Amino acid sequence: MDPLAPLNPLIRGPRTPGLRRTEPGLTRSCRGAFRSPRPSPKSGQADGTSEESLHLDIQKLKEKRDMLDEEISQFISEGYSVDELEDHITQLHEYNDIKDVGQMLMGKLAVIRGVTTKELYPEFGLDMND
Repeated sequence: MDPLAPLNPLIRGPRTPGLRRTEPGLTRSCRGAFRSPRPSPKSGQADGTSEESLHLDIQKLKEKRDMLDEEISQFISEGYSVDELEDHITQLHEYNDIKDVGQMLMGKLAVIRGVTTKELYPEFGLDMND
């Protein structure tokens, strides 16, 4: 035990950042009850939304669904198939993954050479829009 501990009761262990310690003798009465910054829901509203706004949201979702169904019908009438579109999407994902790897390698090469990636584009026959 530290022989100076009884003489200096305010010496404590290491402080934890972000936490405030209260001194003995200070009361917590100065701290009021917690008040949320969010307004409390009005009576009859379980989570702050009215029945009218829920019906409006439902109506908007139905309209969006109808619009998407119309687009799907248009694609089918133009000769596109779901399988073909899914394959195209898969190929786009693969292309983006490969492009990301290429960008990463260009970045590493630029760091090694001490230049910007923009300066490497002409060397590899790339356009800035690529």
